[in-house]
Amino acid sequence: MAKTAIAYKEKMKEISVLSFICSCLYPETPKNILGDFEDMAIKPINKRASGQAFEVILKPSSPVSDAAHCVTTPPKRDVSLEDIQKKLEAAEERRRAQEAQVLRALAEKRDHERDVLLKAMEENSNFSRMAEEKLQVKMEHIEENRQAYLAAIMERLQERERHAQEVRRNKELREEVTA
Repeated sequence: MAKTAIAYKEKMKEISVLSFICSCLYPETPKNILGDFEDMAIKPINKRASGQAFEVILKPSSPVSDAAHCVTTPPKRDVSLEDIQKKLEAAEERRRAQEAQVLRALAEKRDHERDVLLKAMEENSNFSRMAEEKLQVKMEHIEENRQAYLAAIMERLQERERHAQEVRRNKELREEVTA
């Protein structure tokens, strides 16, 4: 901090007060606002209200810059037997955990399938029982209707027979009276 203050004081001595004020009021703008990069140059083509167009010029690479951009691989660290053993154990543990998870999922799926089958069998047996009960009630109803129908026919036949006997008796009585 002290060195910075001393350097600042020496710089102020070198610059006149007027040039210092002018540099504050009118800072110097760089000629190429967009920038000049190491391997490319950008220059504006034209400015419009809707936007601005640029031209990007790529410079040919020089042999010096190739060496500068060469990326060296980091040095390989020595791998010990313990590190390899730890990695193998961790991989084996992950494999076991994944296998256990798959087995758990399969067991859950098997349980779900068994539950679905049991429910389907129960619903099927309930449906069969209900259908059988309905059929039984229907058959009983049909049998009752048949018995009632047969009883009604027998009643009508007996009524006709009584009526026929009465007509025969009346006919015989008329024949006896007329004879």
